[in-house]
Amino acid sequence: MKTLILLVAIVAAGFGGYSAWVSWRGSQATSATPKRPTTAVAERRNISFAVNAAGEITPAEQVSVRPEINGKIEALPVDLGDKVRKGDLLFKLDDRELQQQRASNLTDVSRARLGLEKAERDLKRAEELLREKLISQELYDDTKTARDLAKVAVERSEKDLAIIEERLTKTEVRAPFDCTVLTRPVSTGQAVSGSGGFNSGTEVLTIADLNSMIINAHVNQADVPRLKTGQVVEVAVEAVAGLKVTGEVERIAPQSTIRNNIKGYATRIVLKHVDPKIRPGMTANIKIPVGSAENVTSVPLAAVYTERDTETGAYERFVYVVKGPDYEKRNVKVGISDFFYAEIQEGLTEGEVIALELPKAERDKKSGATLAATNTSLTPAASGAQKASTLGTTATNTTAAAPHPGTGNSLSAGPTNSLPGSPSTTDTRPSRPS
Repeated sequence: MKTLILLVAIVAAGFGGYSAWVSWRGSQATSATPKRPTTAVAERRNISFAVNAAGEITPAEQVSVRPEINGKIEALPVDLGDKVRKGDLLFKLDDRELQQQRASNLTDVSRARLGLEKAERDLKRAEELLREKLISQELYDDTKTARDLAKVAVERSEKDLAIIEERLTKTEVRAPFDCTVLTRPVSTGQAVSGSGGFNSGTEVLTIADLNSMIINAHVNQADVPRLKTGQVVEVAVEAVAGLKVTGEVERIAPQSTIRNNIKGYATRIVLKHVDPKIRPGMTANIKIPVGSAENVTSVPLAAVYTERDTETGAYERFVYVVKGPDYEKRNVKVGISDFFYAEIQEGLTEGEVIALELPKAERDKKSGATLAATNTSLTPAASGAQKASTLGTTATNTTAAAPHPGTGNSLSAGPTNSLPGSPSTTDTRPSRPS
């Protein structure tokens, strides 16, 4: 019996010690978890808002080099990555057949000119004989016609020679500008077709001017109204860590396109002072500043609430200013904002303390109003669909909004979030800028 009592006492003591240890560990974990701040101080800071986009770096001038005539590559002095000056030879086609044809045309021209000289002499002699009436008019006319035909033969042979000489000039292709060879898909000795033939000819080289680079970006339709040509942008190249360059918005497409299921507008940005590390095809992250304010009174974005008047439909912006144990609801005028802070133009001064959460009294008031509206609108015979409709109507009485950067008074509807511990209360904090 004594042994059983002793065993029970030991088990009870062990269970009590374990419970105390678990409680102590829980209190330690609770104390180690930092509490979320519930207030903030209005202070001066610099606020800037920018549109972010991504694009691909490409050369401003890129040319696919193709021959104009058919032939075989005789010389190809450039290779991948070579830098070529304007006017330097890119490749040359075999021109032996054309040279032979040119020689034949030169012979034809000489023969035609000799024939013309003979026709001119015959015509001159016929004129003298006609004056002396030693030949008939018909014979004179035939001589004149022969001279005219000889003249036509000379013109035709000269045109044939000019065509061949022009084709010979197309056997050599030279660089149209200072460039770098990007691709060279053919080799010496390979037969190629001219640009007037099948599939627009054979591509021999791809060249580009790497001293002038552009970025083709796709900007969301919500951000395009804030852009304009000539804006200076910041560019970060993903492939080169720490490299940041500047660019300028050159063109914005007038027609929207859809990329990755997002409707936007193609925007071309010209890079300034291209770094040698930048290569075509690299991905660039673009930051286009659209609004900024320096040394202005600002508060965290979460402290600004937006509520719509159900009667007038107008929106009002307000914060809760801490006054001892109480709070004062104060209307404010919001200027530019970024993803974290909002500029307060009117209604708040530097140093005042504002609430980051909806005060408990306001939460209770909204909760009571919601329950009252629900109880009034529902009858014992109300169906589940009627209840859902009533609750949905109550939940949309307030709508959050986010200030548009640089507009001051403009509003845009944003999402609403329920506060923890108060399911029926709507926290109408502004969403981040679109």
